[in-house]
Amino acid sequence: MAGFLHEIPDWTQFQWRHADIAGPLAGLRYKQGRLIARMESLGFALRGEAVLQTLTEDVLKTSEIEGEMLDRDQVRSSLARRLGMDIGALTPADRHVDGVVDMMLDATQNYASPLTDERLFAWHAALFPTGRSGLLPIRAGAWRDDHAGPMQVISGPIGRERVHFEAPAAARLAGEMARFLAWFESDSRLDPVLKAGVAHLWFITIHPFEDGNGRIARAIADMALARSEGTPHRFYSMSSRIRRERSDYYAMLESTQKGDRDITAWLAWFIACLDRAFDGAEETLAGVLRAARFWDQFQQIPFNPRQRNMLARLLDGFTGKLTASKWAKIQKCSPDTALRDINDLIAQGVLKRDSGGGRSTGYLLEGRD
Repeated sequence: MAGFLHEIPDWTQFQWRHADIAGPLAGLRYKQGRLIARMESLGFALRGEAVLQTLTEDVLKTSEIEGEMLDRDQVRSSLARRLGMDIGALTPADRHVDGVVDMMLDATQNYASPLTDERLFAWHAALFPTGRSGLLPIRAGAWRDDHAGPMQVISGPIGRERVHFEAPAAARLAGEMARFLAWFESDSRLDPVLKAGVAHLWFITIHPFEDGNGRIARAIADMALARSEGTPHRFYSMSSRIRRERSDYYAMLESTQKGDRDITAWLAWFIACLDRAFDGAEETLAGVLRAARFWDQFQQIPFNPRQRNMLARLLDGFTGKLTASKWAKIQKCSPDTALRDINDLIAQGVLKRDSGGGRSTGYLLEGRD
């Protein structure tokens, strides 16, 4: 058997055992319909917040999968600005954050527009606005040329590398991508969720760019899923689920790309992962509703901008323990001002001290442990 999937003649004539995935797919599609109906029934403000939280997680996690950490505040602000949402003070975002946001929004908000090579080039250029991946120059907005040798996915120390995958030669890219894009835009009777799974695998196996292939493959899958739902509103994050299951994700990709044209195992994993992503949407909804109840409960209190910003952070899932020194650093104010802000919220019954005490006293929202 050939070493890699793409070395098999007619490798894109994928096959799968329908009996193995029909049941899970039917259950997933039922859950998907219920989730979309429930979320769409929310009021405008709540639905907007749910979309903002979901897209923020999607942008953060699709980059984390590749080992890149983005600033949450920058991502949230960049999304809110482009969606026309008022979230108070906006954090300036650098070009790289804006680029990832632009790609994800174009894929999900403009899901009905055709996917073309020029659109993919624009996504890729947005991901690498400086023309560099880290310190290395890359061909931004163009197919790779293999000038430095074959495109390989490698791990391990120098001299003992392990090749997980070697992509098709650059000379094949124009033809391979033309076939992929024609298939993606075809009026196929293939279930749209299955199409998302096949598209993800197909694109990432071609690996047409020097870098960013994983993020673009996940954006293409999100685009296919948006088409399956007929709405630009995103209420679940597939990338967040993949980030939690990153080892399984890469292992499944590797075994499939070293296998034959039977991709049943990949599709079964994709469906199960998406199903778990739908479950994660319930957590997002619960958080949005908790925040709505909180602001409604304390709507009569005239919070100052620093207090409102920090309360929003706590409601959004503040990482670590909130202390007066963190408050001062985040809000760029003096320690005395931070402590006055905090003590005022304690007096209003909004915050409480944790049980630790001392100089590193932490503060929590009232009613939460």
